[in-house]
Amino acid sequence: MASKRKIDETQKLTEVLKKYSVVGLLDLYKLPSRQLQFIRRDLRAQAEIFMRNKCIIERSLEGSTEKKGLKKLLDLDAKEPALMLTNMNPFKLFKILEQNKSPTYAKSGDISTDDIVIPEGPTQLPAGPAIGDFQRVKIPAMIQEGKIHVRKETLLVKKGDEIKPEISDILKKLDIQPMVIGISLLAAWENGIVFGRDILAVDEKEYLNKIQLAYNHAINLSVNTGYPTKQSIKIMIGKAFREAKTLGVECNILDKGVIEDILKKAEIHAQNLKLKTGFND
Repeated sequence: MASKRKIDETQKLTEVLKKYSVVGLLDLYKLPSRQLQFIRRDLRAQAEIFMRNKCIIERSLEGSTEKKGLKKLLDLDAKEPALMLTNMNPFKLFKILEQNKSPTYAKSGDISTDDIVIPEGPTQLPAGPAIGDFQRVKIPAMIQEGKIHVRKETLLVKKGDEIKPEISDILKKLDIQPMVIGISLLAAWENGIVFGRDILAVDEKEYLNKIQLAYNHAINLSVNTGYPTKQSIKIMIGKAFREAKTLGVECNILDKGVIEDILKKAEIHAQNLKLKTGFND
């Protein structure tokens, strides 16, 4: 049976949810409290973070019946769930949170978010027992000029694999920080739609390139089908002028816009004729 404290906290959080247009589900797993405070400070005028018991969060989302589809956030697996409430655009929110992440050393038991590759070349480690650590994790290494030298680029950990103690140790010795720490926004709800990380993580450069490509295709379609728009009319007029001029020259239509080109064409034909016949002035 739920305690009165949990019931009161659930009701309060349910009421707070009504004040915001965007509800984000966070995972604060392994996030240092110091970094959490920094992010809270930076976003305090734009967003609120609510860290509550998982049961309280679930009941609050279920109780917000006026926000259609909000319960879909419960389908996501968060080890240490929290809610971020804001009126900010969810894509902007995601970008801010990603920019606040920072690199850190890997710990034993971490799951690698990307492939971890050890580059070929010299390290800063002096010759000594450390070369045995390289051999244990199957990194080909040798001693060169008093330093441990990696003989071949090596894929040490694949994306999604667990990092073992001996691997986290060698990464720290190599001063490689393959992990990032920060608030992880799993998804955000807005106007009945739940946006997952795969949608929120927009590559802005790629997105702008696609918009430019779509614009170019639309202009080409407009010009080639003869459908004038504000954006294509100048191109269409230019195209029509060039085609009319070409027609006038080819058909010898005497007009002030093409007379000079017709005379040039006639001169070229005359020169060619003189060369073929051997006729000279």
